[in-house]
Amino acid sequence: MPPATATPSRRSEAIPETASRHSSETLGDDEENREADLEAANAEKNNKMDGPAPPPAPEDEFLVVMKGREAELSPHHWKTSYRWALTCLAGLFVLNATFASSAPSNLIPQIIEHFHVSEEVGVLLIAIFVAGYCLGPLLWGPLSERYGRRKIMYISFFPYFMFQLGCALSPNIGALLAFRFLGGCFASSPLTASGAIIADLWDADRRGDALAIFALMPFAGPALAPIISGFMYVTGTDYKWIFWVLFIFAGVCFILIVALLPETYAPYILYTEAKRLRKETGDDRWHAATEGRVETFKDVLRRTVAKPFIMIMEEPMLLVLTIYMSFLYGVIYLLFEAVPIIFVEQHGLNSGEAGLVFLALLSGGVIGVLSYIFYFNPAYKRKHHELGGKPVPPEVRLIPICVAAPGLAISFFWIAFTSYPSISIASPILAIVLLGACVLWIFLGVFNYLIDTYLMNAASALAINTVCRSAFGAGFPLFATQMYNKLSTPGATGLLAGIATVFIPVPFVLYRYGKKIRMMSKNAIIIDK
Repeated sequence: MPPATATPSRRSEAIPETASRHSSETLGDDEENREADLEAANAEKNNKMDGPAPPPAPEDEFLVVMKGREAELSPHHWKTSYRWALTCLAGLFVLNATFASSAPSNLIPQIIEHFHVSEEVGVLLIAIFVAGYCLGPLLWGPLSERYGRRKIMYISFFPYFMFQLGCALSPNIGALLAFRFLGGCFASSPLTASGAIIADLWDADRRGDALAIFALMPFAGPALAPIISGFMYVTGTDYKWIFWVLFIFAGVCFILIVALLPETYAPYILYTEAKRLRKETGDDRWHAATEGRVETFKDVLRRTVAKPFIMIMEEPMLLVLTIYMSFLYGVIYLLFEAVPIIFVEQHGLNSGEAGLVFLALLSGGVIGVLSYIFYFNPAYKRKHHELGGKPVPPEVRLIPICVAAPGLAISFFWIAFTSYPSISIASPILAIVLLGACVLWIFLGVFNYLIDTYLMNAASALAINTVCRSAFGAGFPLFATQMYNKLSTPGATGLLAGIATVFIPVPFVLYRYGKKIRMMSKNAIIIDK
């Protein structure tokens, strides 16, 4: 946001009663203890000198904070129905982005024939869009922490909308690949900003339910798109129609952003409120905590583009969980190549019927969401209440991962050894259902753990997470066909099972030693001492 200098000019004779202090954190009433613990933790972490404490700084009566105005400004105090509507809206934006990533998958043979290119170039249509996810979050995540969520969504979604038009009208494969890459760069905005919006809207107790529904969208998009493109291919529909569908879908979402999405980021809300008070009272002394900062270009670069990379180098738990999620994301996009091999070549389905297999992945995601809402998150709430409202250690968020990590390895072994034509097709489909549930539990566990651990730095943590897993998502499809042809289905899927087995100890180690690791962190906020 534009820096403003809070230099005293003149005091209004009457300061409006409604312009009293606010708290700098957007927290619900049930998180007052969390706020106090957070402030105490930060004070202890920053105070490295011995001796008597310095006298408290005089209170700045013109500093605009949230305390006393939560009902008007804090997103945590908006109507529950309104917050759920915004949660669904944020999920829709993610659905749009992930749907676009895999939309051309079953139309690739038609595109290859139309442009006379190789199979590898055709597969790039999926990979290069996901590769765009690697670049976008480096800007959208950190920038949303400075300029707010709404403005970043607005700025990024219109170009994405126009790039879908470019794809539909591309005269050659080079133009199509370029527009796919640019579309991925700008479509990545919801992948970071939407998760941050949900963190802005909900307190720790209810965030789990909201994120559970939200996390289903990265599965729903890639699962639904191959069904549509598969039946387009079977019916002989021109491949350009899939891009016209994306163009219409993106246009509808852009209109919804402009018309319905409010600002949810607390510091930017306070900046806007300070700006309003300066205008209404004529007193330039009203200011927000984020104003008056003088930053060099190097400082801005470090805090925006460089910050996610700095965090992953400084945070071993962020690094390990990011690698784990990257592997899972790569596997999801690898399925776009593996499913046709298993179910078309070995079981004799057509492209449309094989696309329906992705409903198994979506069904597993739905099962994961329901189990999280009705079992894992209620258990978290009980733990919160047992602690008398004190902050729950972030490691409690890892419990679903402890269940899912062994299940993920089992699902891969299950697919590997039951995908033969002589075995019922129902067996590998059921394994994909288990795979979908386990992947969703891991995604939810990691998202919640990173948000609870890094709080104000969560957007940057999620940004680098998105960058890395998108790189895997872009890379895995490029070697999937060759891997399955060389190793066969049992060998290739068994290799994935072995990698998944290596990751099984990760959530258990973090659950046991996570607090000690967080205590040594430069970016984690310790609130559960």
